[in-house]
Amino acid sequence: MTLVDTHTHLDAVAKAGGLPGLLTRARESGVEWMVAVGTAPDDWDLYRDLSGQHRDRIRYTVGIHPCSVDEGWESAAAAIRPYWDSGAANAPVALGECGLDRFHLPKEPAAAARIFDLQKAAFGAQLALARELGCPLVIHSRGAFRECVDMIDASGVDWNRVVFHCFSEGEPEIRVLAERGGRGSFTGIITYKNADAVRAAAKAQGLPRLMIETDAPFLAPTPHRGKPNEPAYLRHTAEFAAGMLGVTLEELAATTTATARAFYGF
Repeated sequence: MTLVDTHTHLDAVAKAGGLPGLLTRARESGVEWMVAVGTAPDDWDLYRDLSGQHRDRIRYTVGIHPCSVDEGWESAAAAIRPYWDSGAANAPVALGECGLDRFHLPKEPAAAARIFDLQKAAFGAQLALARELGCPLVIHSRGAFRECVDMIDASGVDWNRVVFHCFSEGEPEIRVLAERGGRGSFTGIITYKNADAVRAAAKAQGLPRLMIETDAPFLAPTPHRGKPNEPAYLRHTAEFAAGMLGVTLEELAATTTATARAFYGF
């Protein structure tokens, strides 16, 4: 059985020297592949190097998370393209994560509006680059689903190459993505008691388009909720999803692995 953690953050554990143990525990749980997702320039080189050192386990992405957007976003955005130009052998598998986030905005309305405008500008620039590159696109959307969809629509990006990571909306929203050709990726949230809407969305999307992730070190699934998450814990989410969808773990693993590798192209 093989699983792919389609969205994880490895920077902190790598800097602390914990990556060898993390990779061992992941393999013991059936997680053979993981996608380390970039959020800002300070993790892009690290993930490129980790992918080069562990080509049989790790792939990576490059992008500016909306919560990493500041007044200097344009210089950061200009540094994204060279990762694709520097050599196809270890190029990113996607652009992102990028998008919009209202949850972490300041309380003061004027400050919130100013930062949200910066987020939209940075997101728009990354959408334009994703269209130019024709690469997969990893979306972060929190409290801004409609705006994200509208901006992607306007960008001309191929929706078949779009995934809304850590999907936490409901069935109506997943259908908005599906009718365009996009998809959601699901975390350990589906194992939480209060996540009926997210489970309904996963069921509505169905197994053939399902992608699963940890978003580690965040959102550990039951029975590890409240603890730091890691790729090994993806197995709990996979087991829960298999039961929820009425399939065996082996079928879910085979299908989600094929889907993830086709989407990211590795």
